[in-house]
Amino acid sequence: MLPTQSSVIDVREITPRERHALIFGRFDGLLPGEALQLVNDHDPQPLRHQLQARSAGTFKWAYLQQGPDLWRVLISKTEPAAAIEDSCCSGGACCG
Repeated sequence: MLPTQSSVIDVREITPRERHALIFGRFDGLLPGEALQLVNDHDPQPLRHQLQARSAGTFKWAYLQQGPDLWRVLISKTEPAAAIEDSCCSGGACCG
């Protein structure tokens, strides 16, 4: 699902010390299959590393635009890997 206008976060307009907390809060509020888009004036790799550390296996990171002056990143929430492994689709107890 592509993000709606309300799920676009232009971090250039947010105080630096508030950016990651806001982004993590918005990400945590997403349902699997939903996404948010970040707009920034630099590559947000530090954010990607922090997101990986706190939410490994539950997101996809896709660059929509890669500089040099504007970066757009689509962050999609996915099902946790454990939930997929325990599902009926993977041969769980309910399959047979």
